[in-house]
Amino acid sequence: MNFSVTQKERLWELGCPKEELERNFLEAGTRNKTFALLEKQRAKQTKERLRAFVTEGRQPSLAGLRQALAAALAAGGFTRLETPAIISKEFLRRMSLAEEHPLNDQVFWLDDRRCLRPMLAPNLYCVSRRLLNVCAKPLRVFEIGSCFRRESSGARHLEEFTMLNLAEWGTPLEERQSRVRDLAKLVMTAAAVPDFEFTPEKSALYGETLDVTRGGWELGSSAMGPHPLDAAWGITDSWVGIGFGLERLLAAREQPNTIHAYGRSLTYLDGAALNVK
Repeated sequence: MNFSVTQKERLWELGCPKEELERNFLEAGTRNKTFALLEKQRAKQTKERLRAFVTEGRQPSLAGLRQALAAALAAGGFTRLETPAIISKEFLRRMSLAEEHPLNDQVFWLDDRRCLRPMLAPNLYCVSRRLLNVCAKPLRVFEIGSCFRRESSGARHLEEFTMLNLAEWGTPLEERQSRVRDLAKLVMTAAAVPDFEFTPEKSALYGETLDVTRGGWELGSSAMGPHPLDAAWGITDSWVGIGFGLERLLAAREQPNTIHAYGRSLTYLDGAALNVK
């Protein structure tokens, strides 16, 4: 027999490795004693981790990652943007997300005209078009901010998550592929996530993309233009862009049981479960 469902859930919450959760036992008494011992050990480690976090004045890894990425991109000539988390239905329509589009079901609507942004791209398009009227090219911009989607439940999905989107407008056509790879390496180095790969994929919005992956996780997805979506925003330049999920970057680096451990949460603090006494 294995640990009970309740026992597994508790040990999983406390970060117990998968191999421990799948242990077999000959009888319930041994299983329950083993659970009690593991739960006590893991709870003790978690409490020590939480106390150290508070007494040493640490900041959440998500906040530290935001700072590291912003510093690396600023050093690379990128300008940081801060745009609203509430966007219009018209902005989604310009991204080809009409009402019948499958991704439309994931949107958090506030009313019949406004929603919480499911992606950063619409605002980056809008601001970039205006900057391109007055700034020299190449124009490099980025934003780090919250996005919201009705995701399926599980260890790899969040309904509120943090995205980094970067775009370089005016990239020479012949340099786009190499530029995407260089920018991805810049971000992954700043995030301290080694051993990543580039994987060709298909996007519902951008078509053929080059994803940044590690261990079966999609960490980032790139696109380049000119692209059919550009016309709705008045963009005519060649460009490259990449979007990264910050919680996914942390999960790839820290290897928790669930991505929720490093997201915005009332259950976890910087990877440590708060449900301990």
